[in-house]
Amino acid sequence: MSRKNIPIKVFLIKLLLHALALLPLRAAHAIGHLFGLFLWHGSTRSRSVALTNIALCFTEMDKRSQTRLAKASLLESGKNITELGALWLWPAEKILQRVKQVSGGEYIEQANQQQQGIIFVAPHLGCWELIGLYYPMLCLYRPPKMAPLDPLIRAARTRNGTRLAATDARGVRAILQALRKGEATGILPDQDPGQGNGLFAPFFGVQANTMALVSKLAIKSKAKVIFTYAERLSKGQGYHLHFIPASDEIYGENSVVYMNQQVESLIRQAPEQYLWHYKRFKTRPEGEAGVYD
Repeated sequence: MSRKNIPIKVFLIKLLLHALALLPLRAAHAIGHLFGLFLWHGSTRSRSVALTNIALCFTEMDKRSQTRLAKASLLESGKNITELGALWLWPAEKILQRVKQVSGGEYIEQANQQQQGIIFVAPHLGCWELIGLYYPMLCLYRPPKMAPLDPLIRAARTRNGTRLAATDARGVRAILQALRKGEATGILPDQDPGQGNGLFAPFFGVQANTMALVSKLAIKSKAKVIFTYAERLSKGQGYHLHFIPASDEIYGENSVVYMNQQVESLIRQAPEQYLWHYKRFKTRPEGEAGVYD
């Protein structure tokens, strides 16, 4: 990206976000639907990756069903983009009013009563940005490539009490200390950490390079691990937050395998709201061919 073009692009992104923030959530999601159609018909890469991932993960589906799911996922990804105006720029209490239902909130209360730290494991499913607004926590944060957007994103993610830590060893130590003091963190568990930086474990039956950070933090801190996602309701009605406690397997030697199984279980509840156009299987075991063109 040309450095000369960055200020213009940042200006346009901010302008778009502020324009979207003026709209009701229903209207923003309607525009997101249209943007998702553009992704499906205009972005060969997004469509191809989504189709490849879904073909790998849902072998029980016929091709037509796989294609329908891939298209539906890109429509939801469009909403994921256009709802950022509200998520980043509305007052926190206004967006939290759009939370229409909470399932499993009692597990958070139990951890609080026991003064136990909480690790929220939130895959790229539904509106994952909402989790850090709903419950204040300390999260790892990598500044965006467009540095001028950093102040906006930081302000958005910290306006309701959430704090940010650098994505390095010092940040991880800060999170471990926070957990031991009974605080919370949130981790996206389904990012490919890159060659040599993860463990391979099955994900929908496919070996996926998986981060071990959740397992390490859970074992060292004995924090409560809660899987979570914010389901996007239809017609811009709002969101349904789901909180599902991990079993003791999260503290065992097969922790990473268990984590992927639980993430898979969440995705099967709302498969169209998962980020299928992310190259989840980019890193392959040694000697195995790549899966993306």
